[in-house]
Amino acid sequence: MHSHQVELDRHFARLESKLPPKLARFSGWVRQPSLWLIRVPLGLLLILGGIFSFLPVLGIWMLPLGLMLIAQDIPLLQPPMIRLLNWMERKWVEYQRARGRRPE
Repeated sequence: MHSHQVELDRHFARLESKLPPKLARFSGWVRQPSLWLIRVPLGLLLILGGIFSFLPVLGIWMLPLGLMLIAQDIPLLQPPMIRLLNWMERKWVEYQRARGRRPE
């Protein structure tokens, strides 16, 4: 199970490197192990927002982010979440290459 947490942390680190500094600090703060009482409801709200992505302001981007947050605390979700994140990463690289850009 520990390797799943390391892989999930790698995906969070990559995401945080792309965020503005304040959001990156918030993400790092909310992932502290003692803050699961904040992380789980926040993850559920993000998932709910992702489900209602057809509404203004909300978006489908909220769904994987909410799942990532919840997977921090539910080891059963970590392997499928890591597979999803790896798949998304591969698709992003393919998309960037198809557009003639260097993958980030």
